[in-house]
Amino acid sequence: MTTEATIQVSGIRCERCVGRLAVALQGHAGIEYANANLLGQVSLAWDPSVTSREEIIAALARSGFPELDGAGE
Repeated sequence: MTTEATIQVSGIRCERCVGRLAVALQGHAGIEYANANLLGQVSLAWDPSVTSREEIIAALARSGFPELDGAGE
């Protein structure tokens, strides 16, 4: 089973930032796909038996892309 969500993050200001975000998620176990845009919207699909939304958000925050409060879900 796959879980999908769009998470709104801060810190994305240019294409290079989108690339940094991709590197932050690269190799994160359980992520099936991730796509970000310049508005800070990160669309994701992951295997919930391997990772969680909270773990993904923590990985993004450690890389300088914290979730905006009240966004996502």
